[in-house]
Amino acid sequence: MSSLSDFATRLKNARQTKGWSMDKLCENMDPPVSKMTISRYEKGEIWPSSTHLIALANALSKSYDYFMRPITFQLETVHFRKKSNVTVKETKRIEQETADRLENYIELEEICGEPSCEKLPVYEVSSINDVTAAAEDLRTKWGIGKNGITNVIDLLESHGVKVIEIDAPESFDGLSSMVCGEMPIIVLAYQKKFSERKRLTAVHELGHLVLKFDDKIVEKEQESLCNRFATEMLLPEKELKEILGKKLSNYVFSEVRAVQKRYGISFDAVMYKMKECGIIPEKRYVGYRIYKSKNHEYKVNVETNYWHEECSDKLLRLAGKAYDKGLITLSKAACLLNKNVTEVQKELVL
Repeated sequence: MSSLSDFATRLKNARQTKGWSMDKLCENMDPPVSKMTISRYEKGEIWPSSTHLIALANALSKSYDYFMRPITFQLETVHFRKKSNVTVKETKRIEQETADRLENYIELEEICGEPSCEKLPVYEVSSINDVTAAAEDLRTKWGIGKNGITNVIDLLESHGVKVIEIDAPESFDGLSSMVCGEMPIIVLAYQKKFSERKRLTAVHELGHLVLKFDDKIVEKEQESLCNRFATEMLLPEKELKEILGKKLSNYVFSEVRAVQKRYGISFDAVMYKMKECGIIPEKRYVGYRIYKSKNHEYKVNVETNYWHEECSDKLLRLAGKAYDKGLITLSKAACLLNKNVTEVQKELVL
């Protein structure tokens, strides 16, 4: 059973995950309590009665036992990729939803007896050459062939990274964190229409987990180096030069499109990589950007996504295994998957 302080933290987290104020929570409780009472709950001053605890659970779409479990971990060293229009409130909601989903993930692993144990390598980075070398070494360690990464999420999960997908505004890309100093997680937004962007974001966040930057490298430069790591993992410079050539005065649209389709990386990212690797001159890349900005039809064409959808299904597979073995009930599976029982029944029961 959780302590009063753990209950208080869970209540506040659940409310913030909903994006609700205390007043909004009061409005959705049946029977309701006052805002002052909610405040006292969240300060850890008093326990709710069993009636009001059930009302809290119902309002916040949480199970009764969610509030009774002790808190066993906190997110650490969170790297957030988002645009400035993502509010502090939305940021907090994303972090709290991540913590809740991760807790369910860990519980299902423990129930199934399948904890992740592989540790990620760490690479010291003081220059862009170190980043390129790190990507090359990791590709070799993970057995990634010349044809690229078929499924980024499957690859990450097969090497001990917990991938969590959440509903988030379009301006949110992803975050990464280490839990207890040894459990790597990457959080992505559901982006069915933008799988190429999602793949790049996932590997960018992997960069934050495996690259240890020199103290002199500022945050903005770290982001740039993580982008280079991501493109090098998805589309190595050596492979790109073998396909297109080492030096071009111009680019052939059909050849760039073929690279995009083969490696699951956007047309824009391929063009930037060509410029970055010196395959095309800076002036030609700038010309491409200008033409794209002035020609709407061309812009739509080059921004078309060609890669198949990638989603994490490990949590569902773990829940299915636990349910099939009789280790959890259908309602418990629904709770751990943050879905209703009807949805889960269709996915887990023949």
